[in-house]
Amino acid sequence: MAHILLAEDDESLRKFLCAALIKAGHNVTDFGDGSEAWDCVQNAVFDLLLTDIVMPGMDGIELAKRAVEMNATLKVMFITGFAAVALHPASGAPKQAKVLSKPFHLREIVAKVDRMLAAA
Repeated sequence: MAHILLAEDDESLRKFLCAALIKAGHNVTDFGDGSEAWDCVQNAVFDLLLTDIVMPGMDGIELAKRAVEMNATLKVMFITGFAAVALHPASGAPKQAKVLSKPFHLREIVAKVDRMLAAA
């Protein structure tokens, strides 16, 4: 079981993702605001940061950069409709981060999360 930090400002999508990841056996802590997620990541250890890019407070790229600075082993996956932004070298996104473009099926994201967590 992995401990996942989910940062997604779309409440309905966040609830669906939480439910799917919990059903898959993961422990999920979720926030709808990047700044709130940042406050949490400073006080807890996570295996994976699953974050949208465009959010209130702090965007997902900044959240990921700061979180990886604190925990170099943290895996990062962006869930976004702006994949080109996340993949652009000038964005500053962690190089090891994966990107899953919206829209996606819940089974697809659970499978990708499981594969990412299983990778060394």
